[in-house]
Formats: sequence, C-alpha cells, structure tokens
Amino acid sequence: MTGDAVVLDLRLARLASRGLAFALDVLVQFVVLVVFVLVVVLFGLNDEALGAAVLLSVLVLVRVGYPVLFETLTGGRTLGKMAVGLRVVRDDGGPIRFRQALTRGLAGAIVDFGPVLVWSIVALVVSLCSAKSKRVGDFLAGTVVVQERSPAAPAPFISMPPLLMTWARGLDLSGLPDDLALAVRQYLARYSTLRPEARDALGYRLAGEVAERIGTPPPPDVPPWMYLMAVLAERRNRLSGATNAEPCPRGESGPFAPPG
Repeated sequence: MTGDAVVLDLRLARLASRGLAFALDVLVQFVVLVVFVLVVVLFGLNDEALGAAVLLSVLVLVRVGYPVLFETLTGGRTLGKMAVGLRVVRDDGGPIRFRQALTRGLAGAIVDFGPVLVWSIVALVVSLCSAKSKRVGDFLAGTVVVQERSPAAPAPFISMPPLLMTWARGLDLSGLPDDLALAVRQYLARYSTLRPEARDALGYRLAGEVAERIGTPPPPDVPPWMYLMAVLAERRNRLSGATNAEPCPRGESGPFAPPG
C-alpha cells in the first residue's frame, strides 16, 4: 500500500527462488575468493600474519561488499537475483538505496547467514515464519524481495461513456501530458482495489489536475472516474485516428458502471 493508498500487485519471492539466487551468489563469491587465493599464492606473501589479515579483509569485503555494491548499483539485484528474476524493494514498493543495501548486507553476514554459511538456518527459520518471506535483514532494512518476472497486469478497459460521447469531441487535449494520462490510466486500472475514501479523494484530485490542463471541468453530476475515462477514450481515439468513439456495452463499463 503506497502513500496514495494505491495497492501494488507485487509477487513476493518465496523460499525456493530466493534459495536459488542465494546459491548462485555464493558460487560467485566462492569463485572470487578462489581467484584471490591463487593471486596471493602466485605473488607469494611470506608473512603468514599479513596473509591472514589480507585474506580476512577480502572475505569480509566479498561477503558484505558484494551484495551491498550490486544491490545499490542495480536497484536491488545481485547476480543471483538477476539470473532468477528477483529484486529487493522497500516495503512500499520503491527502489532501495545504499542504506537499505548496507543494512541487509551487514545483517546477512552477522545474523542471517553468520560467519559461516551453515548458520543460514537463521535466515531459513525467519523466512518460513514470515508472511512475506523476510529474513532478519529485510525486517531491519524495511525491504522485501519480489519476483520481477511476473505476468503483466491487464490494461484497464478504456471506452467512451455514451453519456459523454458528444461532449468529449469538443475537448482540447493538447495540454494533457503523457505522465498525467498514465497516472489516470493506472488509477482506472486500480479503481476496484482502492478503499472507497482513498479512491474518491484520488479521483477528485486527478480530475482537478486534468481539468486544469485541458481547461474543461467535468460536466455537472458526472463522477470523476467517468470524466477521466471519457478524456482518456477521446485521447486514444484521436491518437489512433478514429473518427467515432465506440460506446461501451452497458453492464461492463457503461455510463453508470465504474471500472473494475
């Protein structure tokens, strides 16, 4: 649920997919460590204490720095998550930043998976007990892992309300920007998932913004959703070169039936 009370359809990543992504990341980290050890052997560090200190430093950098670096630069994805199609996002669905990535990385190295990977039982137990498959790092950072490769949400059914067909032909839509039209389309697509009070408030706000841009307020007694749908339908018809708008059948999204 976003700040505008919009319900986001996010497919939560479950234990199997997260486990596969984690295994791939561990494989990458292991390869990096092996390469480093080979480099140390080739260059021949004779000081055992120095070699141990350098090895420990690199181990910490790989365990913590690898996920933090990738999740910060790619907006929540490591190489393993990229391969499986996962992404870390904030609880409100927004992209994570360095702070969230660092919190997850530190918690993963200290609590969830521990100094050794066999301690991953902590992450396993916490994820199984969480409704959103969160581990400790996710709880501390306020994040959740979602499945990116999900079926696309169906586009909202936009059609011209017969009541406004003639009225819409006289609209000047040249001032309607694409981003506002997209926001209206998303609102109509989520109409049935919004709480009534939030749905009405958001509809009136969008209708006011559209009216300000096109210079034509909604006709009397016309609800915001119908006004917005008529504007979008007329805009679509003009962009597609249609000369006559097709009225929608009653019972689907007719003049007195809201979308959804």
